[in-house]
Amino acid sequence: MPETRAVGQRVRRIDSPPKLTGQERFTGDLRIPGLLIARPVTSPYAHARIRTIDTSRALEIPGVVRVLSADDLPIARDSSGAPVKAPIASGEAVYAGQFVALVLAESDAAAQDGVAAVEVDYEPLPVITTLDEALDPSSPHIRETRQQANDEEAGMHNADAAVQAEENDEFVAPNVSNSVNFKRGDVAAGFSAADAIVDFTVESLTVHQGYLEPQACLVDIEPLGDLTVYTSTQAAFYCRARVAEMVNLPPQRVNVVPMPVGGGFGGKFVLIEPMVAATALAVGRPVLLHYSRMDDFLAGNPAPDCRISVKLGATREGDITALEARLVFDTGSSGGSPLQIAAILLGGYYRFPNLAIRGHEVLTNKPGAGAYRAPGAQQATFAIESAVDELARKLELDPLAFRLRNCAVEGDERPNGGAWPRIGLKECLLALQEHPAWQNRDAARAQGRGVGIAVGGWPGGIEPATAVCRLDSNGKLTVVLGSVDLTGTNTTFAQIAAETFGMSADEIEVNTASTDAAPFAGGTGGSKITYTVGMAVQRAAEDARRQILAVASEALEASVDDLEIADGVVQVRGVPGSGISLQDIAGRTMGFTAQNEPVYGTGATAIRESAPGFAAHLVEVEIDEVTGETRPVRYVAVQDVGFAINPAEVEAQIHGGVAQGLGWALYEGMVYDSEGQLLTATLMDYALPRAEMVPPIETVLVEVPSEHGAYGAKGIGEPPAIPGAATVANAIRDLTGRRILSIPIRPEAVATALWEQSTMSAAD
Repeated sequence: MPETRAVGQRVRRIDSPPKLTGQERFTGDLRIPGLLIARPVTSPYAHARIRTIDTSRALEIPGVVRVLSADDLPIARDSSGAPVKAPIASGEAVYAGQFVALVLAESDAAAQDGVAAVEVDYEPLPVITTLDEALDPSSPHIRETRQQANDEEAGMHNADAAVQAEENDEFVAPNVSNSVNFKRGDVAAGFSAADAIVDFTVESLTVHQGYLEPQACLVDIEPLGDLTVYTSTQAAFYCRARVAEMVNLPPQRVNVVPMPVGGGFGGKFVLIEPMVAATALAVGRPVLLHYSRMDDFLAGNPAPDCRISVKLGATREGDITALEARLVFDTGSSGGSPLQIAAILLGGYYRFPNLAIRGHEVLTNKPGAGAYRAPGAQQATFAIESAVDELARKLELDPLAFRLRNCAVEGDERPNGGAWPRIGLKECLLALQEHPAWQNRDAARAQGRGVGIAVGGWPGGIEPATAVCRLDSNGKLTVVLGSVDLTGTNTTFAQIAAETFGMSADEIEVNTASTDAAPFAGGTGGSKITYTVGMAVQRAAEDARRQILAVASEALEASVDDLEIADGVVQVRGVPGSGISLQDIAGRTMGFTAQNEPVYGTGATAIRESAPGFAAHLVEVEIDEVTGETRPVRYVAVQDVGFAINPAEVEAQIHGGVAQGLGWALYEGMVYDSEGQLLTATLMDYALPRAEMVPPIETVLVEVPSEHGAYGAKGIGEPPAIPGAATVANAIRDLTGRRILSIPIRPEAVATALWEQSTMSAAD
């Protein structure tokens, strides 16, 4: 890269001051005249027929205005009369905590009192809660009324989700909603050629996204009947489409105002917005629904639990010969899980000449599964990286060298037949190999620490995007976008535009507009916003720059080729003092007697090739020999970031991803009993990693530029959250000699492994 002024620099996030000072306004802070507060009546059963709903006592409570069931809402329905993609039950509850009615009141207190007064008569029905029950062909279906699966959000997260696997029709059960089947080569021959084979099954619990701000949406009705939706969403245009579909309105009559998002991590694309819109239409007044923390645990859209069996073989020289795997993902009560991408990643990190990967998605009486920062990747990576690490140990090979020998590079085939584009997996491994933490691993072990490594990758998403760059009357430049600023991307876009004009980022205004005014952009997720919208911003800025130079050329009577922009002034190159300010140019394009067209640059992208991102992690852990508590004490995260437009923000993303990966590894898991009751429905029971649980994190940025991203940038949000569970599990294996196959890795599991190891040592 040539010397730059804005990109590649450490820049403070433009959204930081209002958030740090408490001045930011979130959806739950909004109040509108005539507003009604909604509170849900929820099902105590994981599966039940709803016989009657008695609202009479609730309606007697002062302040309670209405109590609505699904039958009272103007929502789209399928041929059977069931609501389409609605979180509220219609005649049948299919998970504990599902909404069966909404109490609308003039205050939150009245709404809560009203909820307690609603009486619902239920008829309990059979409950399916485990993977084995869901796979059993003799089990009843989880619902009496079937619903169609929704895979749209998976497609927004990654390009590979749109490439369908060969469907496996050999296994049929009522609750199997989807399947995949990838094959290559001769697996039996591959295992016959192997000198060592590992074969085991790993499991992962359901995991909540753990965002600070629960789900929230406010819908207002305009005087002419149009809807304005204020919501904490990651995808404004997708939200508009879903709301319009649900309430049978043209999209043009639905305006989504994307509010600041208090954490999303994949869980806030669309969940409650269509239902809240229908509720507002039903009562003719604005409605706010703001989940409580327990509502979010009970009726959110968490990452699904799964079980993955892996069989892996290699020669004594260290060449992998075959992979066989079976995946089962629990998608809850609505179809649509990360099964497809998990299968592709499980068989995509390394060169597998022979592979057979089968997978099934199953339905259970739990909340519908959603996305969580790299959906499916954590589970698949835990499986394959545990197997690769164990196989290297069995062959007595250096685990990093073993990975380097077999890692995928550009042109290698993925399980779905597509070839990897240019990727930085090998470069990350090489950088980790040279890091002092790996070079000095024996010293760490001498201190009683286990050292583990793992890799993780993400194919990246693609989605068309547009952007606008305009010159305002005061001579300032404003970039207008339709993408939601979830992780500081608006700061990145300010840097991209500023670089085009030779300015600093703080001289560029970036606005995320409502869907009525914004240029189109896809959902913020899947590590694609900087990659797709960033190039649109660069093109819009370049277009605006051309227009500015054209106006200046006429005013200065100089060739465009001889002009430059410096410090907000267009001047003849090499002739200081010969220029015209951007404010003067604005006057020449927007005044009453202006002779030039307003400066309004546009840019668009429809990138067809994703830009995968990879990471290689190392962790050192200490373990309490009595309690089995595992404590990470050092963490190294190496990541290919394409080009770090804002290194400070890139490093912050990596830090956050590592913390979430440690949550997957050691702490987080939603536990259900045999009746489908959630036993971890509060933060008293659901453990999130706190600051003191996260060790110092060293980041190493590897830059393998993408072909299509602005200045070579690629998405960096997903990869740092992926390898954590496998990295920690491999470190525990290094220290204890025992392989733990379930995440989160509880202290009691480690204590048991230590006891078994000591027992075996004593016997020897």
